[in-house]
Amino acid sequence: MSFTLIDTGSAANEFPVSFWNWRTAVAVIRDLDIVDEYTVRRMSETASGLKVEKALAKEIGRRLRSEILPKLAPNKRIFENLTITDVRDDGVLHGSEDEPWRNFSADHDWFEDFADFCDGCSGFEIY
Repeated sequence: MSFTLIDTGSAANEFPVSFWNWRTAVAVIRDLDIVDEYTVRRMSETASGLKVEKALAKEIGRRLRSEILPKLAPNKRIFENLTITDVRDDGVLHGSEDEPWRNFSADHDWFEDFADFCDGCSGFEIY
């Protein structure tokens, strides 16, 4: 399963996102406390068509750069539960009911690319 973020100013500008990365990104956005819980839930739904306005996209990009990227030195990643590790993703599907969050993470480079997309878009829709 995947998501596609489409720039509302240019449909040719898309940001494809894996389910594994997007779940983590939504958890980070929730923690940044810049959207309400309803919007967070809608962001989690594939093909929701939710529109993120330009000002919010810019704020997401700005906050990722100021609050998240500094914590993720180029060799670190953040899990859905917001813990940070320098252990590379081994691609193993973790089936433990105690640690389902271990399946969802995104690294420094992914968040940098997402911040760049947010900075350069005119807002985006989630598909």
